[in-house]
Amino acid sequence: METLEFTIRIKATKEKVWSVLWDDKTYRKWTSAFSEGSHAVSTWNEGDKIQFLGAEDGGGMNSIIDKKVLYEYMAFKHLGEIKDFKELPIDEKANEWSGSMETYRLTPDDEFIDLKVQVDIIESHKDYFKNAFPKALEIVKELSEKQ
Repeated sequence: METLEFTIRIKATKEKVWSVLWDDKTYRKWTSAFSEGSHAVSTWNEGDKIQFLGAEDGGGMNSIIDKKVLYEYMAFKHLGEIKDFKELPIDEKANEWSGSMETYRLTPDDEFIDLKVQVDIIESHKDYFKNAFPKALEIVKELSEKQ
């Protein structure tokens, strides 16, 4: 597994960027860069489950919120796949990435926030994430910098 890192500088408060990242309405907007209709089902509390789902097919992945520091850091530990809204047992394919991490760190710098995302990926997903994540972060920036 390899860890990819993406960063973007945003002229907004940490509270605004955090809100854009994790509030349902804006979360759906920026994650559309990965798949139209993407959304999450969660309480957004540390230690709780989270389901990352696609549009209407009930497919996606289940994870846990490994660490949450309000306005600073969010870490997801990805566990397995979801099909038809049901968590599947870990098979050989899912075992390749089960336990992978995805983290979001917000670092204030004057009137800016530096947002750094790190995501563990398997080789077959590398090009996809290298293409999609910059697009997603540009949407986060655009939404965060709106007044």
